[in-house]
Amino acid sequence: MFEVHTLADEVDAALVRERLIATLSTAFGVVALVLVCIGLYGLMAFTVSRRTAEIGIRIALGATRSDVGGLIARQALRLVLVGIAVGIPAAWIVGRLAWRQLSGILFELTPADPITMTAATILLGLVAMCAGVLPARRAARIDPIVALRNE
Repeated sequence: MFEVHTLADEVDAALVRERLIATLSTAFGVVALVLVCIGLYGLMAFTVSRRTAEIGIRIALGATRSDVGGLIARQALRLVLVGIAVGIPAAWIVGRLAWRQLSGILFELTPADPITMTAATILLGLVAMCAGVLPARRAARIDPIVALRNE
């Protein structure tokens, strides 16, 4: 007998492809999450910079810093809710269409698994809200005189 291997080695060799796919999927998921954070932060920062004069006027007329921060945070929440409303049905449809190709990869999991969809939605919602917090805090600290001179 040549090339004697243990059962654990044989199992490891048989699962190389599946582990590679899982590792790549995880890496691409993390990259997508980072891109979502950067994109939402960039959008919110751009929106705050475009509305600097408006925010300055609101503060000059008596709006508190929490009012201004809440305004920007509500805008970020609105973007998150629109993304969820569009993303969940789209993910469900794509998952159903790709079921035949994905069935060999997914172990005891369906493409439209409610627990997985809920967990992903909550995670992306939290990440998106965190990405909207920094522009909201910056908007709340705007000095009205500087904001009005900005025009």
